[in-house]
Amino acid sequence: MKQTEIISNIKTRLGIESLNDMQLVMSGIETRGTAVLLAPTGSGKTVAFAIPMLRSLPAPQNKVMALVIAPSRELVLQIAEVIRQIATGYKTTALYGGHPMQEEINSLSVTPDIIVATPGRLLDHLKRGQLDLSAVGTLVLDEYDKSLELGFADEMRRIVKHLRQMKFLILTSATPLAEKPDWLPLASPLVIDFSAKSDSPRSRTQIVHIESPSRDKIDTLTDLLNTLPDGRVIVFANHRESVERIYDILRSRNLPVGIYHGGLEQHDRENAIELLNNNSTPILVSTDLGSRGLDISGGVDSVVHYHLPPSPESWTHRNGRTARVDSTGTVYVITADGETIPDYVDWDRDWYPSGKSDNPIRSLNATLYFNVGKKEKISRGDIVGFLIAKGGLTAQQIGRISLRDHCALVAIPRDAASKTLAAVTGQKIKNTRVKISLIDGLRHHG
Repeated sequence: MKQTEIISNIKTRLGIESLNDMQLVMSGIETRGTAVLLAPTGSGKTVAFAIPMLRSLPAPQNKVMALVIAPSRELVLQIAEVIRQIATGYKTTALYGGHPMQEEINSLSVTPDIIVATPGRLLDHLKRGQLDLSAVGTLVLDEYDKSLELGFADEMRRIVKHLRQMKFLILTSATPLAEKPDWLPLASPLVIDFSAKSDSPRSRTQIVHIESPSRDKIDTLTDLLNTLPDGRVIVFANHRESVERIYDILRSRNLPVGIYHGGLEQHDRENAIELLNNNSTPILVSTDLGSRGLDISGGVDSVVHYHLPPSPESWTHRNGRTARVDSTGTVYVITADGETIPDYVDWDRDWYPSGKSDNPIRSLNATLYFNVGKKEKISRGDIVGFLIAKGGLTAQQIGRISLRDHCALVAIPRDAASKTLAAVTGQKIKNTRVKISLIDGLRHHG
């Protein structure tokens, strides 16, 4: 694919007027051998590695020619969406767990040029004989450090054995590689290190320390959230049980909060991110699973470490959820007496929240959940028309619509939610009876 077309698509389809320094360097590297890109999360590395990857591709040949492996389904979906918009003329397919295998088998009936996948799901397809990777010339291992951390080394080793024509390898990582496995051609890689550049997210991030007067930090967290100005916040805790407890208490205190961790069903995790995106629940309580790969439109204003991060990588990736690309952000670190502060945790100033705000975090939207989607031939236009005709809403009242294969989530004004739900209950959309409910966190109403 020609570089001029790639850059043009980045501008017109992604709205990125000019490449940052890292992306410019990556756009000029040779498309053979091994390149290791060290870059903090939120620095635009998906675009950075996509440029040389796409440059390496010949014209479509009805064969898989490029493969991107990422450690989480959320990251896979985010990468695939970026590449689809840039790679005009090429078919990009995402393979990941948590949804029906048959849908992916159907998508592979026309051979994709580019595959973005989690290691486990990719191996499932290879074992079933549904994929031929023998023509792959370019491999990208994104967030390689996280893949090793999650124990994917064996899966990746087995996948690489299928890549008989690989000529170009790109690894991305937020931290220097501690392990250099012998099954990858890493003898003399080109290392592009943007992990400590002056335009990194750290230079745009204010880190604030808050000391909790009690070992249980929940009241301090509540005061902080009630003090912050309106915006999006992710609160990180180290264990699922802690995330559940924090979520339950904050809900009971009438804060607009969602929940995210690996013990939830995939659709519940997707719903949690959508409710953050559409401002139904602008506060998200999460384990470290939420520190990477989430596609959060409009960014996150603040990150809160309820628990101290267990590793330098966790510190880096949690903080990277804010101050992304060219935005600023604030990180809050809550500590209690007696806690040992790791060397990698630092802050710019101390502060204690008052518990009051002139412009508090608020949820102006509620989310309607439709149990039909693209596979039922429902479009966003169908939903808008339905809510105007049957629900009594104006077009201006209908916010962000997330349309998936078998469901849709629609943001509407919270003060109109109950009346709208009553009006549309039992109605048909395109002659299809649809079940509609209000979704708030993990709870459906109606």
